[in-house]
Amino acid sequence: MVGSRKTTSVDEEVAEVEKVVVEINGTMNDAGASGLLRKGDVAQVCLRVMCMAASVTALLFMVTAREASTVSIYGFQLPVNSKWSFADSFEYLVGVSAAVVAHSLLQLVINVSRLLRKSPLIPSRNHAWLTYAGDQVVFAFAMMSAGSAASGVSNLNRTGIRHTALPDLCKPLHIFCDHVAISIACTFLSSLLLAISAIQNVIWLSNN
Repeated sequence: MVGSRKTTSVDEEVAEVEKVVVEINGTMNDAGASGLLRKGDVAQVCLRVMCMAASVTALLFMVTAREASTVSIYGFQLPVNSKWSFADSFEYLVGVSAAVVAHSLLQLVINVSRLLRKSPLIPSRNHAWLTYAGDQVVFAFAMMSAGSAASGVSNLNRTGIRHTALPDLCKPLHIFCDHVAISIACTFLSSLLLAISAIQNVIWLSNN
């Protein structure tokens, strides 16, 4: 009888120890999953910051793209004046960049407020789909189209027009062309960051 009681007592103690171990493992797993989620949230906020910075840079360099100089055509020195507002594609880039800045700022404020409250950045599937549509379907494609349209005009400025006396305008207007080139590069970078943000939403949707 004494041996049987000792065996029962040992079994109960072993069971209690196993229960504690299971609870500890569960707590550690939950903490690990929570840590991964927080890292993903911080990465999303960093993406928003970089996207807004790229869009602001594209906007500022484009609206400051202006220069006056002279160009030689058939030996005649003619004054030339170039400004971003002279090209519709540059105006389109400015408009789209401004919209992306506003969108990124709004999303950044929302994400930071949720991060400070320790709430998930993506609270529901509807929110994930809405953010995906804004990032990828609307703004990423809009930035890509704006950069492509502006690239055509910028390339014409650099190469001139064949079989005509119109020269490479970027030689006398190098400051203007440099501003435009930086703006276009930041436009494509912003489009890439928006696409990465959209991919994060797709990954979240696939796991939830």
